[in-house]
Amino acid sequence: MKKILIICYIWCLAAGLQAQTESLDFSLLKPVTTETTDSLVEVTSDDSLTVGLPWPENIVTRLDKLMKEPLLKKSQLGLQVWDLTADSALYCHGEQQTMRPASVMKLVTAITAIDKLGGGYQFRTSLYYTGRIENHTLNGDLYCVGGMDPRFNNDDMLAFVESIRRQGVDTIRGRLVADTSMKDETRHGEGWCWDDDNWTLTPLLISKKAEFMTCFLSELRDAGIYVDAPFTEGTVPNGAVILCSRFHSLDQVLMKMLKESDNLYAESVLYQVAASGGQKRASAKHGHQWGRKLVSRIGLNPGEYKFADGSGLSLYNYVSAELIVGLLRFAYRNQNIFAQLYPALPIAGIDGTLEKRMKGSYTQGNVRAKTGTLTGISSLAGYCTAANGHQLAFCIINQGVMRNASGKAFQDKVCRALCEP
Repeated sequence: MKKILIICYIWCLAAGLQAQTESLDFSLLKPVTTETTDSLVEVTSDDSLTVGLPWPENIVTRLDKLMKEPLLKKSQLGLQVWDLTADSALYCHGEQQTMRPASVMKLVTAITAIDKLGGGYQFRTSLYYTGRIENHTLNGDLYCVGGMDPRFNNDDMLAFVESIRRQGVDTIRGRLVADTSMKDETRHGEGWCWDDDNWTLTPLLISKKAEFMTCFLSELRDAGIYVDAPFTEGTVPNGAVILCSRFHSLDQVLMKMLKESDNLYAESVLYQVAASGGQKRASAKHGHQWGRKLVSRIGLNPGEYKFADGSGLSLYNYVSAELIVGLLRFAYRNQNIFAQLYPALPIAGIDGTLEKRMKGSYTQGNVRAKTGTLTGISSLAGYCTAANGHQLAFCIINQGVMRNASGKAFQDKVCRALCEP
């Protein structure tokens, strides 16, 4: 009798499992490898998918319904959701279409920079002098060497002036020289709209403005230091003596770059990557060479994409949801990168550009993602945790939307679909 009961119990379990399996829409599950059967087993047999927790089909069903939104009848969508825990694609729609990413491009810049430079990298702006200091007079030149630090501010400038005062100098008989040899002479990004209020891309920045030398001269005079020559441009010579250096770390820059979607910060990060090879007059193209190498490392073809700037302002950037998710997966698998990237992403309902979005109980504090907005473009990409505890990476690019609010509303619905039980 006991054997009969056990056999019946096993038969019931098998029948229930078959019913659940048959209800899954496997056509929307994209495997990691070409061996479809193995990948599907990995998704559906995960131990954490237990009774009472949502199966992937719940998310797939919700997203299928969103694909019928009126917005998508008149616009394009690139969407990919990746289950990081199971390491398998959960949902795809137009994921290989190349689209303008808007500020989601900052994720490409950030991940490339952390990978190439390391989280401890420091932006540096330095002050050198040549000549001799005699009788409180510098008979020589002062060189301001720019490192394109967007965080260099008035306090840093005052430290420059104070370093001169500590030498007992009250008179400068020489030139004030701006060394901007870190990067090329381009002042705006490729493909930026001429009628935008764009930042000036110069290695010498003061409070994000291209007024470094004017401010330096003014502060010297305010400190009672006489300067008898105007400022000029040049390159610091070998043998020059350093007076002061001011530093800011990459993680400080990333926080504002991603949380607030600061475009100048993003361009500054790109040029740090560009100059990291040691060449003078680095260009955006030099920086994107490293980004393209990273694209190859994650198994995609860099020739299928176009990188024009670091911030996403350019109308010449073209990426895909598949590419962005691939980079997010790469970051997730590399703890040193993830530890720098994840805290800098805006948090839904909490801070940054997501402060006022997705305040629902399942999304608030859960979704961490980079927003993107240009005329006709609305995008969102980042991470969240599903109700079954699985970590997800996603990218949503809405292109051709006449009202950005419509794109944002659609993206919020997608995130709720991913997070709700």
